[in-house]
Amino acid sequence: MACCGNRFCCQCCAGDGETRTPEELAILGELREEEEEILPRKDYESLDYDRCINEPFVEVLEGLDNKKAKKYEAVRWILVFAIGVTVGLVGLFVDYFVHLFTSIKFSLVGHSVMECSEKGCLALSLLELLAFNLSFVFIASMLVLIEPVAAGSGIPEIKSYLNGVKIPGIVRLRTFLCKAVGVLFTVAGGMFVGKEGPMIHSGAIVGAGLPQFQSITFKKIHFDFPYFRSDRDKRDFVSAGAAAGVAAAFGAPIGGTLFSLEEGSSFWNQALTWKVLFCSMSATFTLNFFRSGISFNKWGSFQLPGLLNFGEFKCAEGDKKCHLWTVVDLAFFVLMGVVGGLLGALFNCINRRLAKYRMRHIHPKAKFVRVLESLLVTMVTTVVVFVASMTLGECRDLKPHSHQNGSMLLSGAEDIINSTVRRFFCPNSTYNDMATLFFNPQEAAIHQLFHQDGTFSPVTLSVFFLLYFLLACWTYGTSVPSGLFVPSLLCGAAFGRLVANLLNINFGMNVYSGTFALIGAASFLGGVVRMTISLTVILIESTNEITYGLPIMITLMVAKWTGDFFNHGIYDIHILLRGVPLLEWETEVEMDKLTASDIMEPNLTYVYPHTRVQSLVSILRTTAYHAFPVVTENRPNERDFMKGNILVSNNIHFKKANIVTRAGEQRRRCQSMKSYPSSELRNVCDEQEATTATAAATTASGQTTEEGEDMLQQMLDRRYVPYPNLYPDQSPSEEWTMEERFRPLTFHGLVLRSQLVTLLLRGVCYAENQSSATQPRLSHAEMTEDYPRYPDIHDLDLALLSPRMIVDITPYMNPCPYTVSPNTHVSQVFNLFRTMGLRHLPVVNAVGEIVGIITRHNLTHEFLQAKLRQHYITI
Repeated sequence: MACCGNRFCCQCCAGDGETRTPEELAILGELREEEEEILPRKDYESLDYDRCINEPFVEVLEGLDNKKAKKYEAVRWILVFAIGVTVGLVGLFVDYFVHLFTSIKFSLVGHSVMECSEKGCLALSLLELLAFNLSFVFIASMLVLIEPVAAGSGIPEIKSYLNGVKIPGIVRLRTFLCKAVGVLFTVAGGMFVGKEGPMIHSGAIVGAGLPQFQSITFKKIHFDFPYFRSDRDKRDFVSAGAAAGVAAAFGAPIGGTLFSLEEGSSFWNQALTWKVLFCSMSATFTLNFFRSGISFNKWGSFQLPGLLNFGEFKCAEGDKKCHLWTVVDLAFFVLMGVVGGLLGALFNCINRRLAKYRMRHIHPKAKFVRVLESLLVTMVTTVVVFVASMTLGECRDLKPHSHQNGSMLLSGAEDIINSTVRRFFCPNSTYNDMATLFFNPQEAAIHQLFHQDGTFSPVTLSVFFLLYFLLACWTYGTSVPSGLFVPSLLCGAAFGRLVANLLNINFGMNVYSGTFALIGAASFLGGVVRMTISLTVILIESTNEITYGLPIMITLMVAKWTGDFFNHGIYDIHILLRGVPLLEWETEVEMDKLTASDIMEPNLTYVYPHTRVQSLVSILRTTAYHAFPVVTENRPNERDFMKGNILVSNNIHFKKANIVTRAGEQRRRCQSMKSYPSSELRNVCDEQEATTATAAATTASGQTTEEGEDMLQQMLDRRYVPYPNLYPDQSPSEEWTMEERFRPLTFHGLVLRSQLVTLLLRGVCYAENQSSATQPRLSHAEMTEDYPRYPDIHDLDLALLSPRMIVDITPYMNPCPYTVSPNTHVSQVFNLFRTMGLRHLPVVNAVGEIVGIITRHNLTHEFLQAKLRQHYITI
């Protein structure tokens, strides 16, 4: 009884002692212990990216002229600009308060450490640091309790959304508030997380919400502007918002556009590219304008393009032997890419096991246990950072003009030395290298690794990398808003700086340490997230050095290839752990051994063009499907069958009208065939035209004879199959025989669950003794008024409707959805479904009968693999 695989919130209840079937496991997305894999869940909805070309929509198109179309396009561009500006302001808000809180924390604790190093009261300094960090993280964890979707970076969820999967609550205003406020407390709390990933999620929420001019969380925010309230428009704006988040985080508008294209949107066009780039530029320059003005008090000077920028890479003036990189260095970059891919694969493997452990042992417990876990991670991180900074650091000589490149975060070399170099327990002209890395904001630590001329000892770099690797892996996945870009960059930069130290000291080479730190950061980040195109451009724009393009690209490619040999990227892993039915770019070659008939769902629940209210209510309440084929049956004794039954008569007349339409199409085809020189073609055409004209005239005049009906049926090439009589006002029953379930059905269109519920709630129906023309008509605005949360069938008050009333579905169904033949290869089905952003794909045979339907769940990798195994067994 399946029509659509998009089941929403199927609640399968099983007792503690009960065992679930594989089908229930597939619905719930639970772990299969013996195989240690999670099946794609079937309760995720797909987005409606394809337009429903029904009569209300056609009426809107008929009232739309070029002037109005240009007006809507201008409004769209204005909204894109507003999204970019808003995302830039959100980035400014997060950056300002993170900088404020971390400055207060490090200044107070640093002053306490300096005093207690003489008095011997370092335990008090540790308690002060713990108090700050635990307080900040507690606030962030409580915000996640309010909106659990705000946990993590949000990139896996946004990637799934742009792939066409509707994740509940992912783009709500409440999620945005918890995410934006929570991430600044998480970062200020000293956890090894970044704010760049949550910025992408926040930008996507701004893109989804701003053009809607309404809020579900705050009911009073509701403006009469329904023009962009559809999944198609919303996802385009989400693409722009996500790109703006990347642009604001890294000062990389082009990289943000490519990120949205590479990692997110499945459906793209040239117009969307321009809008996304414009939105990214708006976010970048909005953030740059305000940050530069606030930091340097020079309004109008654009000096700080993003929340994270790497500063300028250049050799010291007068050092002619210095080069940023040479051809010889490329060999080391390739090796670093291999090592980065291996380390990234190890990171992902450990984090995956931790995530599974949380799913089994932490998430099922009380929600406050998640807060305790976050506080435990914070406490361990704080103690490790404090103890390592106080005891494991070495005193290194501080070279004069150590920041000859002039970091853009501060105004001069002296300011940089005074603000980011830590001298804990070290004499003058020296600094504590471990404390300089650990006891600073993460952005400052990245600048130290990229641009500090003073050396970091190999032991310090090794210990820093190991501790940061383990703690960042443990932290990602806790119930706090957290990003992964900055921790990955820090781990990789320490690894690259270690390689540079070994080459310079042990092998006597003269390599530029900053370049190797950058390549190390790229290799580790690429090994973790497995991004190539967009990450290359993001890093180039962040460094503002185009000469780094080739080494960064080579390193990222090698890191991705190496890591892919072992597992997926970190975001894909968390998507799979959630059981999201994500569609990849293309299917495997061997899948073409399957056809649409092999993977379709043949067990259909359908409705008729004219159906009784009681039948619709029964279908909607007993199934969880989101679309239903609209069909008619073909019977050899239709004249006798339709006597005395207006419902059956209306359905048969609708079918006859479609046959007459086909007759007209055949007549026009024959007229075009007359131009062919072959006399045989002309004779055939004349015979078909005469037959068609006779049948059409007979039907149109209302004097249908048995011969006329036979000629109309012959045009369909119908082969009758005996089946029991079934009135269309009867609901599909579990007692149906196999013959009744799989009877021949002529396909006329698709109607969505939300459309049927809207029709019932608004009383769109007519009495049995009336014509269907008396049925009330709904406009397109009325049909979509409740978007994005349509009412549920259980909200329907049956006392307001007569069960014997009839609903004419034909004006509101989609009469022209995309369809495929049963013999279509899976690769063609997959490309059509993914490229066009479909939600349902009917399978229709050569004579117009629907034989099955394909949804997103029929195209997932796991489902196709299972069908391929069945195919091999059959062979």
